[in-house]
Amino acid sequence: MSNDSPPPESDALARPGRPLAVLRALIDAVDRDLLTLIARRMGIVAEVASHKRSHRVRIRDLVRERQILSDRTRRAESLGLPGGVIESVYRLLMLASRDRQAELRAEVPEDVEPKVVAIIGGEGGMGQSMARLFGDLGHAVMSADVNTTLRPVEAAQSADVVVISVPIRATEEVVRAVAPHVRADALLMDVTSLKEAPLRVMMEATEKTSVVGTHPMFGPGVHSYTGQRVVLCRGRGDAWYQWTRDTFESRGLMVHEAAAEEHDRMMAVVQVLNHFETQVMGAALARLGVKLEDTLAYTSPAYLLESYVVARHFGQSAGLYGPIEMLNPRTEEVTRAFEAAAADVGDIVRSGDQGRFDALFDEVRAFYGREFTEEAQEQSRFLIDRLVELTAGRGSG
Repeated sequence: MSNDSPPPESDALARPGRPLAVLRALIDAVDRDLLTLIARRMGIVAEVASHKRSHRVRIRDLVRERQILSDRTRRAESLGLPGGVIESVYRLLMLASRDRQAELRAEVPEDVEPKVVAIIGGEGGMGQSMARLFGDLGHAVMSADVNTTLRPVEAAQSADVVVISVPIRATEEVVRAVAPHVRADALLMDVTSLKEAPLRVMMEATEKTSVVGTHPMFGPGVHSYTGQRVVLCRGRGDAWYQWTRDTFESRGLMVHEAAAEEHDRMMAVVQVLNHFETQVMGAALARLGVKLEDTLAYTSPAYLLESYVVARHFGQSAGLYGPIEMLNPRTEEVTRAFEAAAADVGDIVRSGDQGRFDALFDEVRAFYGREFTEEAQEQSRFLIDRLVELTAGRGSG
């Protein structure tokens, strides 16, 4: 018999007519066995992390991951299991494995020197996230905020690395107050969503201190750092810049280097334009005179996903999003582009001109290109399937 053949049903599991409670108890027993096997798998992952750390091997191996997905999907299908579902299960298992390896410092050299890190604004959401990130890597972390006994200047004087993690509108003021007290052999960095002004002020407020501008492209509520993105902008000091890059990569983050001006130009699209569109959608829905509950009775997965995005956005702090959009030097350019595009699309739809509508599709389809469009269809199909599973019955009457 092939190893991939479905196992014959034993008398114990094939008995017909058993009560539902008995069947559920049997499923519970099998699930406990599955969890035990997953725990054994994660134990082996810990050994993998130790090997990778001692041999300086990167956590992620895309070739190995593709081999696993192909093999497990093929075996699942030979056993009569849905390949797509099993692939999803293994993608989550591999994510958990990568995150476990990062927690075990698989990419941190064994001889790395722990640093003293001061988080200025450490009691805020992002400050706490940065404290957890550096702490996971074995660094000693101090938190200084408006309500802490440890004052920002005191923390800055004693730290090897000083991280400014305060609201955008307060960043320049805090940098000017703290930066002169950072040691010349230390590192000063920020985690602000804009980079041109903060980086310039950090450079002006110091003479010899190394400076790096950073922008973690994730919020404080992320469950895993693995695979998250962070942008680095060079300021002063190559050695500390490389230390910063190595530190983020060792925790599983994907690092992208950019000039501060280029960063802010891209953020005008990725943040300002994106948030602007979300806010327009929310404002339009709120003012249309329909109840959200009524729309959800007719919801498609795409509309439900969009509704979640909009509700999530407005459920957060206006004080966070306002400065991101209002202080970007290219805000007017992208918001006017959105307004012009909205007016154009509105005119096309109201005119009933299918030819112009087709031309619009051709224009935007060409912008995204075939490769990204195919990727978008595949990935969005996966997300929509998972959303349908999680929200079965949502909005039903």
